[in-house]
Amino acid sequence: MSYKPLCSILTTDHCPLVYRYTQPMKQILTRLILTIPVVWLVVSLVFLLIHLVPGDPILQMLGEGATPTDITALRHQYGLDQPLWMQYIHYWAGVLHGDLGASIRLHSTVATLIAARYPYTLALTLTALGFGLALALPAGILAAVRRGRWLDQVLSVISLFGLSVPGLALGPILILVFSISLGWLPVSGANSSGSNSIDWRYLVLPAIAMGASLAAILTRMIRTAMLEELGQDYIRTARAKGLSETAVVCRHALPNALVPIVTVVGLQFGALLAGAIVTETIFSWPGLGRLTVSAISNRDYALVQGCLLSIGLTYVLVNLLTDVVYRWVNPRMRG
Repeated sequence: MSYKPLCSILTTDHCPLVYRYTQPMKQILTRLILTIPVVWLVVSLVFLLIHLVPGDPILQMLGEGATPTDITALRHQYGLDQPLWMQYIHYWAGVLHGDLGASIRLHSTVATLIAARYPYTLALTLTALGFGLALALPAGILAAVRRGRWLDQVLSVISLFGLSVPGLALGPILILVFSISLGWLPVSGANSSGSNSIDWRYLVLPAIAMGASLAAILTRMIRTAMLEELGQDYIRTARAKGLSETAVVCRHALPNALVPIVTVVGLQFGALLAGAIVTETIFSWPGLGRLTVSAISNRDYALVQGCLLSIGLTYVLVNLLTDVVYRWVNPRMRG
């Protein structure tokens, strides 16, 4: 009995089933390896932040009335009296062990402060992302299906308005209308009880302020992608077979149109994280963005480093997940 057929079946080159699952894993592993130098660059830039600040950061933290003894003690506490290469090694060791130093103003470890504030920023960002997608998907599809008609023109004007109004201006307008004038939603904070929970009523306005521009961008991109797909030959074939317009749009055109949108959503997630700094300040949202602004105001450089490192690593992780999802959604990337 020959075992050659069995061996040929199990080899990757001759077994479509094995190839189907091993090839994406190789691609994901390659992407993980390529992420390592990006993480190294992010950590290195955050480390150099305190050394690129004009003047002596210790003097800026302590103020002009600091004594030489206080300056020497704080410099030793932060390890700034050591050579730069040794500080770099110690910083990497701390990052790998989850030790980002201590806040000189809040008298707590940076990791503890970030862990307490990070869920608020994550909840706000995901809600804003969901709000943007919930508006952009139907608006982009309707604009493409009704191309050139009044609905398409109205949606184009609305999306242009969303792109033109930044969150810095939209936030106060939302507070003035829905909080002060109408009294429907609270002005600021995350809840009224002072606990660590999040009340959805406090989440609505900052999520709208963050997600409005995202909705405008995605609406225009979904419209463009849908128009391109609706002009393809396979769409004409589907219509010739007698399929309903809903089936043609939702089952055939939409899945293919969403392939490039996945990458845009991943990139815009990073933009939402950056925009959270402004939005959280406007709405007094107790997230990572507001903590970063407070740390900068207090010249708490260890906390600034920790906040920027958290935002940067989150952005890298989201891009990695976006790449994985893109390869899963796009059949051409699997083989």
